[in-house]
Order: sequence, then C-alpha cells, then structure tokens
Amino acid sequence: MIVALIAACEIGFWVLLAAGLAFRYLLRMPRTGLALLLCEPLLEVVLLVATALDLKNGAEPNWTHGLAALYIGYTVGHGHRTVKWLDGHAAHRFGGAPPPPKPPRYGMARARHEGRIWLGTLVGAAVATVLLQLAIWYVDDPSRVTSLESWRFAAWRAAGIHGLIALSYWIWPRKAPAGESEAAPEKERAHR
Repeated sequence: MIVALIAACEIGFWVLLAAGLAFRYLLRMPRTGLALLLCEPLLEVVLLVATALDLKNGAEPNWTHGLAALYIGYTVGHGHRTVKWLDGHAAHRFGGAPPPPKPPRYGMARARHEGRIWLGTLVGAAVATVLLQLAIWYVDDPSRVTSLESWRFAAWRAAGIHGLIALSYWIWPRKAPAGESEAAPEKERAHR
C-alpha cells in the first residue's frame, strides 16, 4: 500500500505542477495556479499520515516505510527548487518572461552552485532521518526496526556520495574554454 501511495504522490506532484503552471500561464489565472502549486506539500502530508497509520495498525516496519521517509525528505530538500526551475521555464515559454538564468558552467561559480544543490540533499537526509527516528520511537521495539535504521544510513550514504561529487567541483574546477569567460552565462543573461 505504501509503495502505491508513494507512486501516487509522485504522479500527483507532476499533475499538480502541470496544472498549476497551465493555470498560471496558459489560462492566465495566476492565483488559481499558485493555489494548485501550494497544494503540493499536502501530498507529502498525506503520505506521512498514511505511513504513520500503517505503523499504528500494526504493520511490520519495512523498506516501504523507509522509502516513504526518503521520498518526503527528498521533496522537502529539492521540491521547491524543482518547482521554481520549472516555473521559470514556463514563465519564459508561455508568459513572455525573460529566459531563466542558466547555472554557471565553470570555475568557482559552478562549485558554489553544486554546493547549494548539495545543501538540498543534506536537508532531505536530515528530514528523512528525523522521520525515521520518530518511526523507530513510535514502533518502540528494537527487534522490529532494523529496516528503518538501515534507511537512515541509506539517506546519509546518498548525501555523502552527492557531497563528494559537489566537492569535486571545488577541488577540480572546470576551466572555461579559451575565449569564453567563466561568468559567460551571467553576461548572456544581462544582454537578453
């Protein structure tokens, strides 16, 4: 049941996002579009409540409960950035706004960009860890929570791998090709 609900929440996220952007830019109803976009966090609340009820009704804590915590953590850490990115592209494509800024491609500007994205992963891992710890305390049976404990390590392992990738941009910053400035995307934005 939990896996189906996670899939439904993911599908619901994209449906609400598409509907919100369509109302904002295609139908010229920005308040209705904003209201739809603001409903997206409710999907995570539904998933959280359903997971808690599943555990309360005596379900054995397993990988589905851990996956639900990681999914909620990911959407908390990266959901806003995803919505903002897609909103910028929809505003440009359908609303006549200037093109959204592109991420920097080279040097320390790119390293800072990757570091900010990694911070979203850290937030996601922290949220997942808190949710998993609350579930462990809620179940209150050490012999039944080993699956949930392993998901905490999975969250931090993913954050660590992403952190190493982000760190690589600081250690080995990509150089701009000859004749192109490291800040070229920013200059291009200023001229548009």
